Amino acid sequence: MSRPYYVYGLHAVQAILQRHPERVIDLAVLQGRDDERMQQILSLSKKMGLSIQRMNRKALDERAGDPHHQGVVARVKEAKNYTEHDLPELIQANPSPLFLVLDGVTDPHNLGACLRNADAAGVCAVIVPKDKSAQLNATVRKVAVGAAETVPLVSVTNLARTLKLLQKEGVWVVGTAGEAQQLIYDCKLNGALALVMGAEGKGMRRLTRETCDELVKLPMAGSVSSLNVSVAAGICLFEAVRQRRD
Repeated sequence: MSRPYYVYGLHAVQAILQRHPERVIDLAVLQGRDDERMQQILSLSKKMGLSIQRMNRKALDERAGDPHHQGVVARVKEAKNYTEHDLPELIQANPSPLFLVLDGVTDPHNLGACLRNADAAGVCAVIVPKDKSAQLNATVRKVAVGAAETVPLVSVTNLARTLKLLQKEGVWVVGTAGEAQQLIYDCKLNGALALVMGAEGKGMRRLTRETCDELVKLPMAGSVSSLNVSVAAGICLFEAVRQRRD
């Protein structure tokens, strides 16, 4: 049986109350916080008949395991764990699926920001390797401001093998690499697509790079050699969105 865990932060808690209310067990809020944002969360919780506990800051900090909880912590049931076996179903459910693949992104803040980008761009799933990668935790959920509850995070055993599975399902795999000859703006990003982003500095691993159908890069006019992965992912995803709207 899966263990409950804690989700904290105003956006993250409100998102799970609205989108997956059946998973919320109870709520703890900071004593004395009764502003409009908190009232919205309390109203949702009361309609659901949830137990609401008022706590002082020290107790709430201990429950969240992080002082940056914005005065609200929800105890929730674990969500579905997505694996590579779920990918064919996700592809079939989307006429023109868009995936974001993160190779070796270990910072939970970057993963959370990438999930937020993915939600905004209409990505059907974010794919990460099980090893040497950030996974879903309370920090990721808070940074994602609700996107962790809407975008499936698919954790896979072998990333190169998973990319080949996507290719067999008709998904074109485009990797980002500083040594690429083609700019992202010159690449066709319509249709079933997986955008692969490597870790900041190191980039994609060799097998990941070799498995991609095509490599692209962002134009870098200044002295820095790379962007933060979440920034680069946002640029690439919204170039795909732009092309799909044309």
